[in-house]
Amino acid sequence: MKYIRLQFSLVMGVCLAVSCLVSATAQAQLVCLPAPRLLTTMPMGGQVGTTFELTITGEDIDDADELSFSHPDITATPTLGKDGLPVPNKYTVTIGKDCPVGVHEARVMTRLGVSSSRAFNVGRLPEASQTAANTTLETAKKLELNSICNAVMSRQKIDYYTFEAGKDQRVIVDCAAKGIDSKLNPVVIIADERGMDLVVERRGGMLDFKVPETGKYVIKVHGLTYDGGPYHFYRLAVKNVARDEFVPRMPSIKKVSAFSWPPAGLTNEMLKPEVEPNNARAKAQKITLPCDISGSFFPAADVDTFEFTAKKGEVWWVEVASERLGRPTDPSIVVQHVSGSGSEVKVTDLVELSDIPSPVKVSSNGYSYNGPPYNAGSSDIIGKVEIKQDGVHHLQIRDLFGGTRNDAKNIYRLIIRKAAPDFALVGWALHMNLRNGDRNALSKPIALRGGATMPLEVVVVRRDGFDGEIELFMENLPEGVTATGLKIGKGKSRGTMLITAAEGAPRGLTSAKFFGRATINDQVVTRPCTLASMQWPVKNAWSEVPSPRLMADVPVSVSTSEQAPITIASAEEKVWEVTAGEKLTIPLKHVRRSEFSGANITLKTYGEGFDRNKVFDAPLKEDASEAVLDLATLKTPPGEYNIAFGGYAVVKYRENPNAVALAETELKQAQQEATALAAEAEELQKKGDAAAKEAAAKAKTAQAAVAKADKQLKQATAKAKPKDIVDIIFSKPITIRVNPAKKAK
Repeated sequence: MKYIRLQFSLVMGVCLAVSCLVSATAQAQLVCLPAPRLLTTMPMGGQVGTTFELTITGEDIDDADELSFSHPDITATPTLGKDGLPVPNKYTVTIGKDCPVGVHEARVMTRLGVSSSRAFNVGRLPEASQTAANTTLETAKKLELNSICNAVMSRQKIDYYTFEAGKDQRVIVDCAAKGIDSKLNPVVIIADERGMDLVVERRGGMLDFKVPETGKYVIKVHGLTYDGGPYHFYRLAVKNVARDEFVPRMPSIKKVSAFSWPPAGLTNEMLKPEVEPNNARAKAQKITLPCDISGSFFPAADVDTFEFTAKKGEVWWVEVASERLGRPTDPSIVVQHVSGSGSEVKVTDLVELSDIPSPVKVSSNGYSYNGPPYNAGSSDIIGKVEIKQDGVHHLQIRDLFGGTRNDAKNIYRLIIRKAAPDFALVGWALHMNLRNGDRNALSKPIALRGGATMPLEVVVVRRDGFDGEIELFMENLPEGVTATGLKIGKGKSRGTMLITAAEGAPRGLTSAKFFGRATINDQVVTRPCTLASMQWPVKNAWSEVPSPRLMADVPVSVSTSEQAPITIASAEEKVWEVTAGEKLTIPLKHVRRSEFSGANITLKTYGEGFDRNKVFDAPLKEDASEAVLDLATLKTPPGEYNIAFGGYAVVKYRENPNAVALAETELKQAQQEATALAAEAEELQKKGDAAAKEAAAKAKTAQAAVAKADKQLKQATAKAKPKDIVDIIFSKPITIRVNPAKKAK
């Protein structure tokens, strides 16, 4: 677990010292209570309509039982051993014949709740797995055309494969790695039968190979820096395709930026292709607004020019998707007014459009430091064009990265429309911001301990001038779990979703539904909120850059094996009322289930209308405290609000203390049985009974069981030894009604 030093800042950018760390001690602290994380599956996917065995690995996946997927047509049951008992971490997976092709999510339910997800791919080609070393030409694994092989790259090695093909066949070799949550940067080579290189792909693309002569060919795969290990897995597809067939890449996970695409209600009914040549102004492609165009930044240095007429005072909104389609592009647009003709032509720049900015400030070092380690912005475009003069206008679009790139797959979609105000939402588990340079970017599944409240940070990309407030809500939660949204205020970019498990909530797992709701043009509009997570838990400050991505669904779970270290809530569950301009004091109760290092927790107020409230300290060794809200300072207008208080505390965490009690019971039973068997063997030996030898053997086996049980108890006791872990602590949400001030007579 990642170590941090002495000071922290609250998530909203307010730098605060954790009160329990004010002393000069330099003792390092662990960050975040343990959470289950699924790290690998082998294989990483499967063919529609098949059943196969799958093996998992992970962190804190003790007693993993149910393996589940984001799509109901993928099911799993524990693999049973010869003794009829489940084999740890092995499952029999079935993919239904109607399961859609693409990337789904796999996760396991554990003692601590649901794990983080791992990408799981479903395709239509037959699949195989790398089951033996194939790191020499002599041990190359043979692949059939139109098949996929699941494999893991060994460090400082090259994996070899062979395939056979006929002259002039078109063979596609596609290696999925980064797009399926792998840490591998693959280099893929097609060579002749002797292993001499013919074509090479070093940038993660696919090889499109025209077979020169009938025979055997070799595929070589290795890491860009010859790195490898269990987290450097890949799926290698070899396909025989028609000469003119368009071949898409294997399905891939989506970047966080992709959450804002497509606009609601987008169809292909008006879609028209870009037509080359259209680089020069004289050959500009004529279009009529509104329009929906598909094009590509091809060939290298391509500039696509479109011509349209418009009238003074018209306002058009322009949106471009390319980076959000998974392409390594940076679209840029210039709109110009064109007057005159021939040598008298006059071109006047109207507007230049570029990136969609991140809705909130992103961490400056890529880790959770002074902002979230998630970037919801994009190099794509959402922008406004205001027409200043009647007449002809040109729109030029180019890829700022495209000067030397010659890839027809660098596509874009250009939409020009009248204002259609709307919004798109994405959320992620709140991270601690570490102001002293430590780095922390952990995958944080919604795995709730009883009595805990987990905050999700939610941000919005607004479309076409929409600036209204957005209510956040969730549906289909496990029993005993509630969700309360702290709304995104008018013109604001950030809100919070609080997910709370009751102290006695039963163990459970659901795929929740997460939404935002707003009123636009007098109509109530509801949009889904996509969840983002880290692909890998990054704990070492210098080892790797975190890689966030979008998830396919929103799994929410409750564990009964542990309870939250502390629950902070208002003393009464009611709507707290206050008159605008006055003070409101809310008594808080603390239900403490753990010890803490330090005397206080410094709490910040979260929630629209109250987020400027002064921070305050709450005692960690007392059962009560109080929060004071000064509405004269806050100037919160009348209305109903949801708020919460949040901060950091250092918990003296004991890992699975129940395991200690269980181990003690098992040791006691083993000792009793061993004592009884030893006495029986001794008695039979005194009598010279023929059964004495067999009884002595049983006594010896029982004594070995005692030694094993004693070892398990020592291990459980060592794990349960208290250790300091810094964690985010949030109160249960509180509802406040601000009443209008009475008018003076």
